[in-house]
Amino acid sequence: MPDMRLIETDADVAEGAAWLARRDPRFAAALDVTGPLPLRRRPDGFAQLLSAIVSQQVSVASARAIQERLNEAGMISEEAVLAVTEEDLRGLGLSRQKARYTHALAHAAIDYDVLREAPDAEIVKTLTAVPGIGVWTAEIYAMFSLGRRDVFAAGDLALQEAARVLFDLPERPAERDLRAMAADWSPWRSVAARLLFSYYRHAKQRDGIT
Repeated sequence: MPDMRLIETDADVAEGAAWLARRDPRFAAALDVTGPLPLRRRPDGFAQLLSAIVSQQVSVASARAIQERLNEAGMISEEAVLAVTEEDLRGLGLSRQKARYTHALAHAAIDYDVLREAPDAEIVKTLTAVPGIGVWTAEIYAMFSLGRRDVFAAGDLALQEAARVLFDLPERPAERDLRAMAADWSPWRSVAARLLFSYYRHAKQRDGIT
């Protein structure tokens, strides 16, 4: 049976953090630096995935401006997006490629209620079948929108750099290597990601790492 326990409260995060601290003293040391970890839960559904597409390869300010135009135009549902052309979407600030991705997401007609109950691997498989959604986006969605407790976005550069610093590695681990390391942090890999994200922010402020 798949592990369907979710991260829904700060107490869930704290439980996972305590488990990780017992598992590895380096996590305990990181927690001493970061303090309590954030819940970081987000909504799920079409609008959240659309926001992820909008945010790809643009600045935070640009993504926010485009998202506001989409919101004002009501382009935050499958029905609304399917009722307009890709050129209409481009008129709201999306690139040609992102307009195509947005239409593809709407046409995919994902059953988000079913997705909430799906195994982790099925979530990633379903989402990455949509053009414009890669493994990183799918795993971040599973972690923070669906509250899955044992998913780890090993392709994230911040997680890779945080692992390099915390575990005193000679170089930033590749995605494959970090995924192998993270196997030891199951069933709380999503909390390990929260801890490494927080530790990365602390280390960046302290040492100016890039």
